Amino acid sequence: MTLVIGGARSGKSAHAETLATACRGPWTYIATAQAYDDEMRERIALHRARRGEGWTTVDAPLDLVGALAALPDDRPVLIDCLTLWLTNHMLAEHDFEAESRHLADVLSRPRGPWFVVSNEVGQGIVPDNALARRFRDAAGRLNQQVAAAADTVLLMVAGLPLKVK
Repeated sequence: MTLVIGGARSGKSAHAETLATACRGPWTYIATAQAYDDEMRERIALHRARRGEGWTTVDAPLDLVGALAALPDDRPVLIDCLTLWLTNHMLAEHDFEAESRHLADVLSRPRGPWFVVSNEVGQGIVPDNALARRFRDAAGRLNQQVAAAADTVLLMVAGLPLKVK
C-alpha cells in the first residue's frame, strides 16, 4: 500500500493515478467526494476526464471499508481521498474515530496494489474554530495510522513526490 499525501493542489491525485496505471489493470478508483455544489461537480468531472479509459469508479463517501471488501483481489485500487471520507463522517456525526481505526486496520492488509490519497492538513495555522481543529487533529491521527501501515509514503510538494517511507 502506498500513501500519497500532500497539501491542496500538490499533485497527489495525478501522481497516484500514474502509480496505479503502472500496474496491470483494470483499475478501480474509489471516490469519497460528494458533489454538493457546482464547483465540486466540476472538480469531480475533471478527475474523471483525466483518468480516461480502463477505470471503474466506485462512489464510497462513507462505506469505504465495504467498497474495498467488495473488490476482487490483486486489482490496483486508488482511494481518493481519506480527508473527504473523514469529513463526510464528521458531518454525518458518526463515530469517526472508530471508523478511522477500522479503515486503518483494513488498509493495513491490502489485497493488491492499493494507492491512498490524503491531505496533509497539519502544517498550516491553528484553525480558529473547534470543528476545524477537531478535523485537523482527526486527519492527522488517521494519516499517522495509515502511514504506519503503508509500505511506501510519498509527500507531494509542488507536483514533486518526496519519498518519506
